[in-house]
Amino acid sequence: MTLKLSRSEWKCVTLGQVATASKEKVDPGDGSVERFVAGEHMDSDDLKIHRWGNIGEVDLGPAFHRRFHPGQVLYGSRRTYLRKVAVADFDGVCANTTFVAETKDPNILLQDFLPFIMTSQGFQAFAIAESKGSVNPYVNWSDLERFEFNLPPVDVQERLAGLLWAVEWQARSSADVRMQTSAVRSLWFETALRTGKTTKGWDVRPVTDVVTAGPTNGKSVTANDEARGVPTLSISAIRDGKVLGGKAVKYIDVPPADVANFVIEPDDFLVVRGNGNKQLTGRGGLAVGGLPDGCVYPDLLIRLRFDPALILPEFGAAQWNSAWAHNALIKKAKSTNGIWKINGKDIRSHQLIVPPIDDQRKLLLKLETLDNAIDLLDLESSALAVLRASLLSEIFGGQS
Repeated sequence: MTLKLSRSEWKCVTLGQVATASKEKVDPGDGSVERFVAGEHMDSDDLKIHRWGNIGEVDLGPAFHRRFHPGQVLYGSRRTYLRKVAVADFDGVCANTTFVAETKDPNILLQDFLPFIMTSQGFQAFAIAESKGSVNPYVNWSDLERFEFNLPPVDVQERLAGLLWAVEWQARSSADVRMQTSAVRSLWFETALRTGKTTKGWDVRPVTDVVTAGPTNGKSVTANDEARGVPTLSISAIRDGKVLGGKAVKYIDVPPADVANFVIEPDDFLVVRGNGNKQLTGRGGLAVGGLPDGCVYPDLLIRLRFDPALILPEFGAAQWNSAWAHNALIKKAKSTNGIWKINGKDIRSHQLIVPPIDDQRKLLLKLETLDNAIDLLDLESSALAVLRASLLSEIFGGQS
């Protein structure tokens, strides 16, 4: 997509000439605002605030006194490489380490155009370059004020902001539909399993009854940075119910014969043994190909091999990662030094519903229809992200 912009009337300005950081203060305890936004409530590369805290439920420190209003831009000044820029759609309070940016004069800079300036590649690179400190780098508003860029006339800003916001709203709509479709998938599958168990008498069996091997912990060896030796995985390989390689592949210096028993084979099911996030503990992925030859799994994972005569590997994986089955498993998880863990005993006693194979196939076909819809929504989301990046690059690209 090419905008064919005429830049003859664009003017080189600094951010400080056209925008300011609001200093409006508020006492969180006076009842005038109900929500607060901290750094962890803002997501990288996402203009929407999806989370917040409720004032009165936590003890806010004295740094939380900066008031914001709908339409103002919140910018996380700590760890600028995280690229946290969001547009408020409610009144609230934030800490003084979050800048509340607004236009100085809407006849020169539209407020709706400001967030896209602050998400442009040039601005982000400038903010990172100007950051101070190594452990928790930060940037001052006075540093950001020196950022130079070419500002179009207000009528052009209006058209460009309208286009960029249209892409933003479509991306949010697509994300909402994806979340709803995923919820429908989860609810339908759980209902189908429970109904079959109740009305059709489907078996409920412990894992030990439906596997031909496992649960077996993997083999961990310190990885090298030269892609030398035997390929292995990090736990990030377990994604969306599959075992995926890519950046999750690492390499270890070890004779292949020493790890031959840990080579991943098609339809192996790998379970995350421990994680700091309890909801990621116990998640599993099915090996469906795409891994390097001879790839082994580490001790962070536990391997199962479903007995296809009793439970199809695809069905076992789908049920394992369903909300109700996963919740039942992580009830057994124990926390040690902030890490939630499950063990082989927990997995062996974990129970699964085992319909007849024909019924498993029918359920998988219906799941496939819903999964295809989710995949299409993911493709749309990716396409919109590419379009947004392309538009920002064409409007602001090449500026330092």
